[in-house]
Amino acid sequence: MNKRNHYPAEFKTKVVLEVIQEASTVNEIAAKYGISPVVISRWKQEFLERAAEVFKKGPSDAEKELDKQQRHVAELERKVGQLTYEVDWLKKNLSKLSEPTGRKSFVDRDNPRISVKRQAQLLSINRSSVYRRISEQKTLSDAELFVMRRIDEIHTGEPTWGYRTITTILRRDYGLLINRKRVRRILRDMGIYTIYPKPNLSKRYHSQYIRPYLLRKLEINRPDQVWGIDITYIRMKKGFMYLFVIIDWYSRYIVDYELSSTLDKSFVLSCLKRAMSHRKPEIINSDQEGHFTNPDYILLLESAGVKISMDGRGQCLDNARVYPELCVNFKIDER
Repeated sequence: MNKRNHYPAEFKTKVVLEVIQEASTVNEIAAKYGISPVVISRWKQEFLERAAEVFKKGPSDAEKELDKQQRHVAELERKVGQLTYEVDWLKKNLSKLSEPTGRKSFVDRDNPRISVKRQAQLLSINRSSVYRRISEQKTLSDAELFVMRRIDEIHTGEPTWGYRTITTILRRDYGLLINRKRVRRILRDMGIYTIYPKPNLSKRYHSQYIRPYLLRKLEINRPDQVWGIDITYIRMKKGFMYLFVIIDWYSRYIVDYELSSTLDKSFVLSCLKRAMSHRKPEIINSDQEGHFTNPDYILLLESAGVKISMDGRGQCLDNARVYPELCVNFKIDER
């Protein structure tokens, strides 16, 4: 197969002009340049058809099309620039509007055009925390709920039993085929911890926020001298809720409380802010659980002039004496 030749526009114009001048025949010109007479005739026809464009006022059709495309590209670039500016503005003001825990509620996991990863980037929040929130909010199966309810009942009756004993009871009394790893995972997801002294309940990266225990040998003789706070879980028909309670140690009065479907720290902070807007304690005592060793919690109390007390490591029963009757009775009545 012969390779097709490509000729520049200047060469085609030169050949066509020679044909138009009629100084030589088409065959002679074809022989001169080694080109087929048919090709030269086609070039001449194209030349004459488009010759009128030279005398038209304004740009040619090709130039118009090129200009149209250039204007379209410029408009797209303008829109991209505007969107980039707006996204930067949104991210900047979102960071001022609310803390990351509040911005997580904006994530739409069912959005077909923006992935969860991209939404997390736009909202300036950690992607892993978004996935964790989604997993916490997922619908539980009836089988999973049945297991969780049985575990909750067992723990409510005997809070000193660990996951090994609970696994044995689930197998023996309920005929469930369940292993220890699954029971341990469910206990962790439900926020259930065996009540017995154990070493170093706090995480290392929270150690800088741990405060000393201030209630040893302290005589508590007036309201609002000491508040105790803690988090427990409550069984619901379709899952579990988490209950944060503030109790006055002197009167045993419930100062405030708040329920949440997740263990997000925001419901703890909002409840404390609401309670302290009406009353102010001298000391707030808690355990060393993660909600009470995070910088937002520490900053809230210190800025309000409240002293922070925490149960010693391995002494989870210090603060628990305020809550057993409330929490256990609540769960038994709910059943």
